[in-house]
Amino acid sequence: MDGMTRAQVDKAESKDFALGGKPMRPRDAATLILLDRQGRDIRVLMGRRHAKHAFMPGKFVFPGGRTDPADSRIPVIANLHPDEEAKLVGSNARASKARARAIALSAIRETYEEAGLLIGHKGSFSTNKADWQGFVEHGVHPSLETLRFIARAITPPGRVRRFDTRFLAAWRSDVAVALEGGGPTNELEELVWLPLGEAKKADIPAITKTVLEQLEKRIESDPQLTPGGDVPFYRMIRNRFIRELL
Repeated sequence: MDGMTRAQVDKAESKDFALGGKPMRPRDAATLILLDRQGRDIRVLMGRRHAKHAFMPGKFVFPGGRTDPADSRIPVIANLHPDEEAKLVGSNARASKARARAIALSAIRETYEEAGLLIGHKGSFSTNKADWQGFVEHGVHPSLETLRFIARAITPPGRVRRFDTRFLAAWRSDVAVALEGGGPTNELEELVWLPLGEAKKADIPAITKTVLEQLEKRIESDPQLTPGGDVPFYRMIRNRFIRELL
């Protein structure tokens, strides 16, 4: 998508988004790319959104959703790696360590709610926040230390929803508890583990394919996803969709 004009992006994403939205500021969002190494292959967890959703209806996506600033106050057993935190904070004056923490924890919370996967360490955990009671009930203390910042993308103007999405990654081995029935929200109709090559060919949004392509290249050169790696940032500037590195 890098270098495409707004008209080209609108055409490419016409099946991903309902177009014609009024001008709006993008809202912070977080999504988690959960990876599973199978020999030489890497599989990724994806789920299909309900067809009635205005945003990416019927598409396969990663678990994720809108960032809740209150998530920044959830206690964790281990914080973000300093290099990852620095990338999330960046040079944006509106950004802060609390905001970076909220984004990372939102990705973990959404992965529990949509996929029934609790990332962290088994052990006593306590909070009065309603959205985190699943971690309390199953004895999982959230952890951020293994999360890696993979990409950032801002939904172009003219959509019914706009998000400033941070794509984070973790490994399946970081999951402390996996619920058989999936997550409590049932926002994803089906969950599948797909090899990266197959995932790129699935019914996915254009930006998701772009992120997967970049992730595949990064894994080829850095299989362990070393902290502080380059993070592509996709957004529309002066009627052209561009890619920068954070």
